[in-house]
Amino acid sequence: MSELDNLQNADGKKENIETSEPKTDDTSINTPEENSDTPDGADSSEKLSTTTEDDGLNEIEKSNAEDAEDEGNKERHTIAFGEYDKMSLEALTIELEKLLKNEKVQAIKSHIDTIKNEFNTKFNALVDEKKADFINDGGNEIDFYYSSPVQKRFKTAYRDYRNKLNDHYKNIEQNLKQNLKDKLEIIEELKGLINVEENINSTYKHFKELQERWRNTGPIPRDRYNNAWNSYHHHVEIFYDFLHLNRDLRDLDFKHNLEKKTKIIERAEELAKDDDTMRAFRELQELHKMWKEELGPVGKEHRETIWERFKVATKVINEKKQLYFKEIDKVYEKNLEKKHEIIAAIEAVAADTSKSHSTWQKKIKEVEALREKFFNAGKVPIKVNEATWAKFKDVVRSFNRKKNAFYKDLKKEQYQNLQKKIELVKIAEDNKDSDDFEVTTPLMKKIQSDWKKIGHVPRKDSDKIWKQFKAACNTYFDKVHSKRNEANKEFIEAFNKKLKVLDELKTLKLTNDKDKDLATIKAHVNTWKNIGKVPNDKRFVEGKFNKAIDEVFSKLKIDRNEAEMIKFETKLETLNSNNDNNRSLDNERSFIRKKIDEVKGQINQLENNLQFFTNVNDDNPLVKDVNANIAKHKKELELWKSKLNEIKKLY
Repeated sequence: MSELDNLQNADGKKENIETSEPKTDDTSINTPEENSDTPDGADSSEKLSTTTEDDGLNEIEKSNAEDAEDEGNKERHTIAFGEYDKMSLEALTIELEKLLKNEKVQAIKSHIDTIKNEFNTKFNALVDEKKADFINDGGNEIDFYYSSPVQKRFKTAYRDYRNKLNDHYKNIEQNLKQNLKDKLEIIEELKGLINVEENINSTYKHFKELQERWRNTGPIPRDRYNNAWNSYHHHVEIFYDFLHLNRDLRDLDFKHNLEKKTKIIERAEELAKDDDTMRAFRELQELHKMWKEELGPVGKEHRETIWERFKVATKVINEKKQLYFKEIDKVYEKNLEKKHEIIAAIEAVAADTSKSHSTWQKKIKEVEALREKFFNAGKVPIKVNEATWAKFKDVVRSFNRKKNAFYKDLKKEQYQNLQKKIELVKIAEDNKDSDDFEVTTPLMKKIQSDWKKIGHVPRKDSDKIWKQFKAACNTYFDKVHSKRNEANKEFIEAFNKKLKVLDELKTLKLTNDKDKDLATIKAHVNTWKNIGKVPNDKRFVEGKFNKAIDEVFSKLKIDRNEAEMIKFETKLETLNSNNDNNRSLDNERSFIRKKIDEVKGQINQLENNLQFFTNVNDDNPLVKDVNANIAKHKKELELWKSKLNEIKKLY
């Protein structure tokens, strides 16, 4: 029987095996291509097709090829990802430093890239805010510059990471070349085993040593992994065929491999029931690697059975993994919807053309809240991540441009307001020591009113100029209040004196001598007039005095007009004492003239009514009533005319 026939009988192979040796001049670590024409950890007789139904196995094959080049690939799966999108700038920097200190540099690339993207996103947003504040405070955009200690700290840590990563790649490139050379030497030694004339047990021991050396040799370039493994496995199979001369050793090895592979299958079936899908998939990769690299063939009668069983468990885990990612994709799609809604909301806020500072402040808070929602909305599908972020930045920048344009115009207005308020400060300071209260008080009240109408000034000047204006106004009005307090003392004294006069009037007893009683009443009236003014909140005492005088006159039984004129003289004295530039007297004169016109109109109306009674006797009740009203109104007219004459005397 030929050597090839022996190989077929030993391993049940029915297809040709590629026996060409891999070239040793290509050790690039950047080539992503891998051969996928070998079984994923199966014996050579268990080679699978590369149809879509074996995508899960192909994915494991690809991962194992990556592991063959990069020992840190496995560690990447065990380092948990933090919630980087929710971390502050300082927290992201600390996380970067911690990973760099505690983990292997080749195992943290995806973590570092995610942290860097999050840091740049948040820092750029912070810079935009600082820039907007700088412009709002009157700065020129071209002069803006911002840096922070946390940014410098992050850059230093990231630079250290890049340096370590470059050093790592230089080292692994050298190691990959050496490891490939060592494995090719092992293959050459395997070829020579069947030609060695020595005891079969010694040859078998040498074979086991070569297997151990192969397993212990480090990673090789991933693009050479499958060819190297195929060549190695091919010559392992040839050696097993060579062992048919000593079937006891071969059967012992087959039994050992069957036991190990059965345990691998049992573990895979346990993993198929595990709720932690990704953990199960990662461990499954390790099981396939063990199946493929650490164990040899099993007896022909078991090969198909155990491989199919292993493949079934693998398929279950892979389907769960695909479902897991579909669910994650649904979450990412929902997050994308949320982010699109947030972007639309920011666009709506930016579209508002309000010209109010308070409205813009409200809009700024709204956009800030929307930005926070965007950052906390979670991840979106990778294929739209950059586009979504770019659109978000565009709408925020559009809002900031409009905001900056508004506040730039507002600054011009604020500087104009500042000049107006500076002028009011000068007026206040020029008049704060004035003693001309009648002229200065209205002026000071006017500039206070004008100040309120002017509007905002630049923030940096607001407190300073307000303090100057307030101090000048307070100086003046403190003086006014001081004078007023002194006057109030006199007014209180006058009020107390008038209360005594009022009490005297209430208890006044008439003598029934009209002239004498009238003189007594006039003396009280003159006393009242000479006492002077009372506080504004005590002026009710004037009404009580007039009521008391009315009661006394009613007892005296003098002419009503005469009594009214006596009281009117007292009223005129009060009006004439008001320091309001005769405004009180003018109002009283206008009132009296109006009453004179009203009474004249009433008299004319009554006289016109009498014309309807031309053929009626004078003793007719209606005629008598009209005549009485006319006489009454004429007497009232005389009273108003007398009051007007008294006022005219005061001008």
